[in-house]
Amino acid sequence: MMRFVSIGECMLELASAGGELWRLGIAGDTLNTAWYARACLPSDWAVAYGTCIGTDEVSQRIPKFLAENGIGTDRVLTHPTRSVGLYLISLTKGERSFSYWRETSAARTLADDPDQLLALTAEAQILHVSGITLAILPPAGRTALIDILRQRKSEGAMISFDPNLRQKLWENLQIAADTLTEMARVSTIVLPSFDDERRAFGDTSPRDTINRYAALGAESVVVKNGGAEVLGHQNGETQIFDHFEQVEPVDTTGAGDSFNGAFLAAIATGASLAQAVGLGHQVAAQVIGQKGALIPMETIKRQARK
Repeated sequence: MMRFVSIGECMLELASAGGELWRLGIAGDTLNTAWYARACLPSDWAVAYGTCIGTDEVSQRIPKFLAENGIGTDRVLTHPTRSVGLYLISLTKGERSFSYWRETSAARTLADDPDQLLALTAEAQILHVSGITLAILPPAGRTALIDILRQRKSEGAMISFDPNLRQKLWENLQIAADTLTEMARVSTIVLPSFDDERRAFGDTSPRDTINRYAALGAESVVVKNGGAEVLGHQNGETQIFDHFEQVEPVDTTGAGDSFNGAFLAAIATGASLAQAVGLGHQVAAQVIGQKGALIPMETIKRQARK
């Protein structure tokens, strides 16, 4: 059995259901990626989510939710006193902004124990993390996680990384840039968004982003660009993908995460870079057509079969 493991923070999501009503969901950038990878991967791949939650009732909804949707829970750790974070989505013309309550999230402790990190990352062919995964950890936890991923890469695992900059989670922008750079050095695939890279590194074009991550050692780099052309780099060659139909967004929440999951599923099953980018775009286009980060898995499975 091949294994895809995504590691990070799982949160409760509040999205408007109209008027004064709010819909409660479960999401988070790396969980969203695991969701769409599960939808797109064949049954001979296992998908698991690595995180830390509380023992309280609301936290315990999460393993049930994951298991019901075919995502393994054997890498879900628990903390005796902490719980899960919460975020609220606000929308303006389809573009989202977030309000967070996550300072005491149990996921902030997921890298505290080296033995637990070893267990979280064991026997995986693909390991996916994000800049948010790193940002919520204390400095020692960031170092520990990067070191473990470096070890797993040396053992043959593919390390996928979405820098996914959320500046408010970091002590300052320089620490963010330095940590994202260090993580990129141990990554096989880097999946940045250009707006983040321009803010963190001063990139003037997606090609700058491609060149910087390739120089750090990434074998593949795909730069997402808010619906504009996508640049991809693999085997020393940069390609431009600009033939995609534009979609008017209802809610862009989870767009990049869904692209990541579909893209990685395609790469895992032998697709070319162009095919993987194409599937990523198709799935993301569906996701931005509805409210919330996760759309029904069966909808995505039908898309992946086309």
